[in-house]
Amino acid sequence: MNVAIGLLGCGTVGAGVVELLARRQDKIAELTGLRPEIKKVLVRDLDKPRAVALAPGQLTQNPDELLADEDIRIVVETMGGIEPARTYMLAAIQAGKHVVTANKDLIALHGLEILEAARAAGVDVMYEAAVGGAIPLIRPLTEHLTANEITDLKGIINGTTNYILTKMTETGADFADALAEAQSLGYAEADPSSDVDGLDAARKLAILASLAFCTRVRLEDVHVQGIRSITAADVAYADELGCVIKLLASGRDRHGVLSLHVGPALVPKHHPLAHVSGSFNALFVRGDAAGDLMFYGRGAGSLPTASAVMGDVIEVLRSLRLGVSGRATRMILPDKRVAALPDEPVRFYMRLTVADQPGAFAAIASIFGVSNISMETVLQKRAKRGQAEVVIVTHATPPHALAHAVEGLRALPHVQAVNNVMPVEEDPA
Repeated sequence: MNVAIGLLGCGTVGAGVVELLARRQDKIAELTGLRPEIKKVLVRDLDKPRAVALAPGQLTQNPDELLADEDIRIVVETMGGIEPARTYMLAAIQAGKHVVTANKDLIALHGLEILEAARAAGVDVMYEAAVGGAIPLIRPLTEHLTANEITDLKGIINGTTNYILTKMTETGADFADALAEAQSLGYAEADPSSDVDGLDAARKLAILASLAFCTRVRLEDVHVQGIRSITAADVAYADELGCVIKLLASGRDRHGVLSLHVGPALVPKHHPLAHVSGSFNALFVRGDAAGDLMFYGRGAGSLPTASAVMGDVIEVLRSLRLGVSGRATRMILPDKRVAALPDEPVRFYMRLTVADQPGAFAAIASIFGVSNISMETVLQKRAKRGQAEVVIVTHATPPHALAHAVEGLRALPHVQAVNNVMPVEEDPA
């Protein structure tokens, strides 16, 4: 029996879905007893050259040809963005169609609305491809690990920033040059803000934390810091300290109080996350029964993302075959409190530009003393005439104490700039 699919969008991911379905169509039919076929593809431009071959009758610019077609049972959304994707998705749900999406922005901002609409309509909404590309993350959190109380999420979930930071580490390039290379290779958009300012990772963390911690996490709950301030000097100092710099997404649940953060951190070179390079992603999950788990793989790309999309399509087909549709839209539980700052002590890296004159370091040390922070490592190098660059790694200290010290340092006449402050990651327990 054939099952008709409507595809919204045929860009990078959509083309990957078309290619992978053509390659695996017979195997999917063997696995599920149902044979998926793409009936209609919604595109903006009918004449645009495409990476995959489609029959002229498959393409349309009219969404009603897809959304109002009763033969189409599954809608796959790969358009991206909020609108018109949200409108089309809700229309598909109201028409009784199952939806598979790769749209992290839409799920992060409107996921609750979409899941509630799907529950009311008795259809499935699947979004494994919205986070982590080919890496299976959503289904393990919603199915395989539900016997656990999950307390920690930590990982690298943005391939663009990881590629940039990897190039800075390997070549000594500054941020602007590494970004330009990422753009030339197609890893970064012409406007890279969503990636380099941490918003993409924050949206993914909001989705993952909602599922892992059984609550509703809003994007505004995530404290976000990007990587624009990271310089070649920071990368070189990190190397001298036995570390690399990574953009980490971290979520913790401590007795019903959450802390959620995306930002750059120093990661020791022997830490597993230090070896996640290029556009690869990785996520640590800690459960009280399962212990520490690490998920690793390609976080983006046409076929890797299409792999996750088609995995969801296969799951929907199995549900259709068994007559159990609507089971994949579990409700998110009530809100938990989100802490403004995490309260667990961590080590911090700090790079300062100071006046190269007597008494400067004594003044800095006094601020640390007043804030009850001890120094683990100090590096001092002359930057240029009349200036010195001081790098300090603290012993583990509460973030609020570090924030107090930074405020005091900025008030010192000796300190010309607090250039960067980043946590230093510890080894997994």
